[in-house]
Amino acid sequence: MKKPTKLIHNHAGTGSRRTVNPPIERASTVILPDRKTLYSASPGYGRMGLAVQRELESAMCTLEGAQFSRLTPNGLSACAIAISSLVKAGDTVLISDSIYGPTRRFCERRLKRMGVKCARFAPRDLDGIRQQLNAGVAAIFLECPGSLTFEISDITAITKHARECGARVVMDNTWAAGVFCQPLALGADLVVQALTKYVVGHADAFGGAIMTNDRALATELEEITEDWGVSLSPDDAYAALRGTRTLVTRLREHETTALILAEWLEAHPKVAEVIHPALPSHPDHEIWKRDFSGSNGLFSFLLDAESIAELDTFISGLKLFQLGFSWGGFESLLIPCDDQLKRMKSDWTTSKKGYLIRVHAGLEDASDLVADLQGAFETMTGEKIT
Repeated sequence: MKKPTKLIHNHAGTGSRRTVNPPIERASTVILPDRKTLYSASPGYGRMGLAVQRELESAMCTLEGAQFSRLTPNGLSACAIAISSLVKAGDTVLISDSIYGPTRRFCERRLKRMGVKCARFAPRDLDGIRQQLNAGVAAIFLECPGSLTFEISDITAITKHARECGARVVMDNTWAAGVFCQPLALGADLVVQALTKYVVGHADAFGGAIMTNDRALATELEEITEDWGVSLSPDDAYAALRGTRTLVTRLREHETTALILAEWLEAHPKVAEVIHPALPSHPDHEIWKRDFSGSNGLFSFLLDAESIAELDTFISGLKLFQLGFSWGGFESLLIPCDDQLKRMKSDWTTSKKGYLIRVHAGLEDASDLVADLQGAFETMTGEKIT
């Protein structure tokens, strides 16, 4: 069966009566029959997850081509737990300079207090990564593409170098949602997703997941989530599971609309550059074609504006695109990114010209979204643009 079919018919439940969707069991206490079962049951307590969590774990394994899955309350917790499961005091973790800001903050602030060193690398710089790899490096963390600047790292090459040095590789695969890229098949040891984004798909729930094919790592993840009391609520698990049923269909629509917008923006006189890996103009387009089978609704562009005031005027002219930090829902969003870019010295600090704007193309009609952007450009310039 193809992946969309598997996700619809991927029922983990058993018994003579089975519903299309599993029940939401809002239960902390699990009633058990005797003393022996009381101390051996799994789950023996509601925090460990019941029917809906088990089915969502199964669905995430289907998405990522994994044998084991562990759920967390949100994407950041999934990233933090995945990294923490691989490191101890005295170790070093290497992180791509393009990763999600809160994940970088966790590595550079929280891990430092735990005695773990953190160093960044430029996402495209294989030589730089090789130079930083040594016996003290326990883990490498990638987000591919980066969710603001959309660089594509060479996952296969990085995982090869990591194995040679005994380091493990974690990849944040939220952008591809397990549909357009399979990091575990490319050599990654752990893959994480913020279910909050495309898996939930309706901007109404949180969730995170960590997947692996390594049984020892799966055991470590089970232990660390139990030790830290980490779990996903049944209602959020249900919302995420619901989203998996329509995930592939929704992603195709997001992809189509985003490419229409990206190509339109690329020809616009007030756009300095469009940063979308599926466009031939993207510097990593060939690597993207090799490792990814599609794209989604998220990309960026550089607005050719003279000042912050012009940027603000552009934003004020939008009617359909709303300002919001998340993405992956049915709604179109747009955010200016420069205020949150905290990059080491790189192309982003030396050569990029214009204001970085990230776009999430929702499920509205593409022509309406084009018209909305056109109206914002005309508001910014004070003249009709043709």
